[in-house]
Amino acid sequence: MLPWRRALRALAAALLMTGALTLTPAATASAAPAATTASSSGWNDYGCKPSAAHPRPVVLVHGTFGNSIDNWLVLAPYLVRRGYCVYSLDYGQLPGVPFFNGLGPIDKSAEQLDGFVDKVLASTGAAKADLVGHSQGGMMPRYYLKFLGGAQKVNALVGLAPDNHGTTLLGLTKLLPYFPGIEDLLTTKTPSLADQVAGSPFLTKLNEGGDTVPGVRYTVIATQYDEVVTPYRTQFLNGPGVRNVTVQDLCPVDLSEHVAIGILDRVAHHEVANALDPAHATPSTCFS
Repeated sequence: MLPWRRALRALAAALLMTGALTLTPAATASAAPAATTASSSGWNDYGCKPSAAHPRPVVLVHGTFGNSIDNWLVLAPYLVRRGYCVYSLDYGQLPGVPFFNGLGPIDKSAEQLDGFVDKVLASTGAAKADLVGHSQGGMMPRYYLKFLGGAQKVNALVGLAPDNHGTTLLGLTKLLPYFPGIEDLLTTKTPSLADQVAGSPFLTKLNEGGDTVPGVRYTVIATQYDEVVTPYRTQFLNGPGVRNVTVQDLCPVDLSEHVAIGILDRVAHHEVANALDPAHATPSTCFS
């Protein structure tokens, strides 16, 4: 079993013990191999054709240290059950580092996303996709939208705890307990960590001239208990077509922090569904 999955299960158990009512029921995922899980749950199916009800494929973008399977063991099947064609990619790989992705230069990762979206659109025949990302995966696509022509191919970007305006390196190191064995990487070159530090040249370029680009709807879903991207309100975007959400405003007893809001939180996942289909949105509560 991957270290990430062991950490995920430990986190799920801890939240259940504290009485968190906000866990998505599917969080008790099978221990089947990752590839089998993706296939049996129906995502990354290149034979999928979008329906009239959900005409755009959904591309899931993992966070720092994440990967295309383990980051989405709950959300991907959740969206597939709702009739979406769902896809996820790996990006930002470093040579000799298995499983843990999202570590390379973020502008290069955005180029990988560009190519992946093109592949998904060609497969599905859709004109545009919707993007859902966690942490770095909610911020990195903004570079694709702003500088790589992605705004012509994307209808909406939904960010779960995205570090849109950066964080501190101390904040990023708080991810380490969830990824056993990853600490050694901090002693090697990890460009994405430097790019995500508040005030970095990458973030200065990304946010210069405004947070958004015309024609794309943006949703940011944050938790006030985020210990990685702090203060949590720095995740929020300004501009037309933006909706900023704090899950505790919808469910005051939601205890999710940075990792759980992307992986397990049923309130956040319901808000993702609302953002993807705002015409049929329903109120999010602790029992969504």
